[in-house]
Amino acid sequence: MQEDAFAPGIDPLAEIAAACRQGNMAARRQLYDACSQHVYRVAARVAGEQDAADVTQQVFLQAFRSLDKFDGRSRVETWLHRIAVNEALQHLRRNRRHKHSDLDWEPMDKVDSGRQAEQKDALEQALANIDPELKSIFLLREVEDYSYHDIAESLHIPEGTVGSRLNRARRDLQQQLQEMGFSRT
Repeated sequence: MQEDAFAPGIDPLAEIAAACRQGNMAARRQLYDACSQHVYRVAARVAGEQDAADVTQQVFLQAFRSLDKFDGRSRVETWLHRIAVNEALQHLRRNRRHKHSDLDWEPMDKVDSGRQAEQKDALEQALANIDPELKSIFLLREVEDYSYHDIAESLHIPEGTVGSRLNRARRDLQQQLQEMGFSRT
């Protein structure tokens, strides 16, 4: 790996990551403090709230073990995000259960809150029933507002694949919702 992979100025976490590579425990704590909430949110969205803490711990263990393999082509946060998605998906595969998490959406109007709660529950149920990899792409795009490029980089797949899987996720969700009695409005 090249030393300039952690060039300061390009990535605000690059200097911290470089210090982590040198075994600096305070830097590891800094990296954890800077990124743990984001990693936890990703883990909760993909693996479920009940397993997010365990997945987050695994992400940082994996990251600190493999920091020397980080090549600097992406930001440190993007690299951690990719590890988080992969660890969460691996967790789901290991446990062979497709869990889902609350999306924490707030009702816009109290008058419609009953209908919105019903729609939220239906969406969560539909998300729980689609392929975990499709679910993660859908959540990254629609909830986390990631660009196709960022999703592709995080998952190591071409942008075109992101688009096709996102379309498939939307189709699968639509089908699930229709089977539950919800129609397009």
